[in-house]
Amino acid sequence: MRRVEIKLKDLLNERGIEQKKLAEMTGLTERTISELVNNKVKRVPKEALEKIADALDIDKMSDILTFVNEETAE
Repeated sequence: MRRVEIKLKDLLNERGIEQKKLAEMTGLTERTISELVNNKVKRVPKEALEKIADALDIDKMSDILTFVNEETAE
């Protein structure tokens, strides 16, 4: 079975941005950012994805989200 995984942790590490800074950049709470970074959410609000994409200057959704097989997921 496949599931959606948020690649936010990798994006932040690549760009040297802390979760707190992304929260400030997006207006999202630090808790929300933490839950997204750690893939602890069942649903991701469209508005949150849009704010993150704007803040990180991302044009392709595949830069933020990916499908993973549950058998191979960490």
